[in-house]
Amino acid sequence: MAVMERIQAEVESHPVVLFMKGTPAYPMCGFSARAIQALQAAGAENLHTVNVLEQPEVRANLPRYSNWPTFPQLFLHGELIGGCDITLELLESGELQRMVSEAQSQ
Repeated sequence: MAVMERIQAEVESHPVVLFMKGTPAYPMCGFSARAIQALQAAGAENLHTVNVLEQPEVRANLPRYSNWPTFPQLFLHGELIGGCDITLELLESGELQRMVSEAQSQ
């Protein structure tokens, strides 16, 4: 399977997907750590993560797929939400909780 198809399959197969550096237990950058903390605070239970450090072809091609240059990248129901800053802003406004709840209930 081509890397762009693999990325699309990951995004479409899970309601909440975070492409990050490291894992939720061991994030390898502060932005990924803060995004995970925000998602956990928002009640994300079925959070699917992809460690881009272990998949260099995904790391190289995801910015082209999403048209977003940095990591982490949060997708809800196949739609790019954004990176760490947007995730934190949504948490602070209360929107992230609603969005995660809706994504997990569908």
